[in-house]
Amino acid sequence: MPKLIIQIPCLNEAEVLATTVAALPRDVPGFDAVEILVIDDGSQDDTVDVARRAGVDHIVRFPQNQGLAKAFSAGIDAALKLGADIIVNTDADNQYEGRDIPALVRPILEGRADMVIGDRGPESIAHFSPLKRALQFYGSWVVRGLSGTDVPDAASGFRALSRRAALRLNVISDFTYTLETLVQAGKNQLAVTHVPVRTRETRPSRLFRSIPAYLRRSFLTLVRIYSLYEPIRVFWTLGSVMVLAGVTIGIRFLYYYLFDPVGAGKIQSLILAAALSIIGVQTILMGLIADLIALSRSLTEDTLLRVRKIELRLGELPDTEPGYHPELDEPEPQRGSGTGA
Repeated sequence: MPKLIIQIPCLNEAEVLATTVAALPRDVPGFDAVEILVIDDGSQDDTVDVARRAGVDHIVRFPQNQGLAKAFSAGIDAALKLGADIIVNTDADNQYEGRDIPALVRPILEGRADMVIGDRGPESIAHFSPLKRALQFYGSWVVRGLSGTDVPDAASGFRALSRRAALRLNVISDFTYTLETLVQAGKNQLAVTHVPVRTRETRPSRLFRSIPAYLRRSFLTLVRIYSLYEPIRVFWTLGSVMVLAGVTIGIRFLYYYLFDPVGAGKIQSLILAAALSIIGVQTILMGLIADLIALSRSLTEDTLLRVRKIELRLGELPDTEPGYHPELDEPEPQRGSGTGA
């Protein structure tokens, strides 16, 4: 029977963490073990003590805040090394109903999906403002187009991952994992689906200070990750637009030069046309170079996947590097003294 690990990234969540943990199921159909992993992202309150008293099974701590994306990645890495077959990620603020976890993991158990996103139905959430509903709708529409998936709620953090999906995802953003992992999943040909989930009204998000800030950082994240997987399309589109603009302006200059002696001195148009054309061609060439880099990145990801599998086969526990201190029930393996009998 498989093992389910529910991970909860936390930052100063001492007030609500106990309630969140208490609402999580300890018995889920299809699993003989359900464990809870808390990732403390440099909290300055009693989050860790609350987690211990709440009876969580594992705690990973950062002494300083690393950001939600780093906390999510650390949790995935720890859960894999703890033997998780399926990983559920949920928020510490008790936004999501723990009762929906069986429905969330069911498509993976049935072999129909590698990743399942909890659809909050953001267009109908009463405590969302009209602006936030619109942004959620159009933002998810953009992510669907970029990722090739049909997920209606791209920003939902309530999601389940199979072991296969968890091994293949590599979060490079320092902002949020929700959008990036969807694009990666689509480009890696992982099966992605969604199920409806229930939510509660919670405090305002701590991930961003304002909606413009969130939009700016989300846009940069999407452009960055999409450019990694589709560099030819991105750079060739930009380059072609510049070349087309340069040619158009050049034709305008020729028209005035040949047929309008009064306007034949529009040398600035010729300079702009030449500059745009040169920059456009350079951008197209950059796309070719970026595509070669993308091929190298693909090989690197395959190598990283193999390394992860080797680590898991050797039974390694979560890393104990400086700044990354897991507190696990399992003892550290004893290392030999090197003196040999």
